[in-house]
Amino acid sequence: MQSEDLVPTSNRHRSPVIAVTGAAGGLGRAFLAHVASSADFRRVVAIDEQRGDVSDVTWRVIDVRDPLLANRLSDIDVLVHLSADYALDADPAERRAYNLRAAQTVLTASAAARVRRVVVVTSAMVYGAAPDNPVPLPEDAPVTAEPDTGIVGDYLEIEALVRRSLRSHPGLEVTVVRPAAVVGPGIDTVVTRHFEAPRLLTVKGCAQYWQFCHIDDLVTALELAALGMVTGTVVVGCDGWLEQEQVEEISGLRRFELPAALTFGTAQRLHRLGITPAPATDLHYVVYPWVADGASLRAAGWKPTWTNEAALEQLLELREGKHAVVGRRLSGKEATITAAGATVAVIGTAAIVRRARRRRRL
Repeated sequence: MQSEDLVPTSNRHRSPVIAVTGAAGGLGRAFLAHVASSADFRRVVAIDEQRGDVSDVTWRVIDVRDPLLANRLSDIDVLVHLSADYALDADPAERRAYNLRAAQTVLTASAAARVRRVVVVTSAMVYGAAPDNPVPLPEDAPVTAEPDTGIVGDYLEIEALVRRSLRSHPGLEVTVVRPAAVVGPGIDTVVTRHFEAPRLLTVKGCAQYWQFCHIDDLVTALELAALGMVTGTVVVGCDGWLEQEQVEEISGLRRFELPAALTFGTAQRLHRLGITPAPATDLHYVVYPWVADGASLRAAGWKPTWTNEAALEQLLELREGKHAVVGRRLSGKEATITAAGATVAVIGTAAIVRRARRRRRL
């Protein structure tokens, strides 16, 4: 039997007041625009450091890391926390400090203000990418990702904050939404940059499977979480998956296959030199499978509107004019060098390394 707090808010006499952090841009703005006209919410409050362009909502301008945030949440029933920095090129220490402080402040302020429910977004990347992962991973699979300085490490730390918050504030309900590889306008990740390369890097002896989550579907899944239709830990993504051969056929990109030791060894050296933005462990997510099964959303009647094929096709459209190798964006000249010859990735990384060494000697 569900307790009163877990009864979907759409079934109550009074629809809830919802707040959205990070509401001025990115995923926060997309979600805000979606719920602004929803009849399921009595009022929509937008929280950000600056006022955004979505109308018919109540704007409250404040840094989510401000301890006074609790004073601005006294009338809020549900808070969807989307204020985060996941820019690949951000300073790792500064990015993590922001993300953890923001999540901690939101959770503490929500408990103090008696917010009934908080929704937090991390990633299915926390399951880890490995050659022996089952396809798909069950929603309750163990978290095996490696804690490191990359964005995956941020997700792991945020989920640890959630667990501590649930122990410290038993009256607060927190739903963690773990999307598959997110794609769509404005999305820039290790996965999307993988498809900006002239060829697709693969690891010898390992089959890769691809699952995407379009930002449109993530928004509707977040709405269900905000309404309490799903609780706990929730995976969201397209139905099924694509095999590597299907991805190559759709994209028209050929694979470039290397041994695992060479792939990750080179990637780690490039990262240590400051040439590539992500640690070598992030490269696991473009060569090893991490497909996950969104059983909770499916049981709640939710269905994605995007297929993996359609999501990939839009990702390919959005990559036009962009070039990257091992997650590093290339200038036009570097891209020309990288595209020449059969050993695309090796030539590209070698050119980058030589240039970095020359700069260091000057």
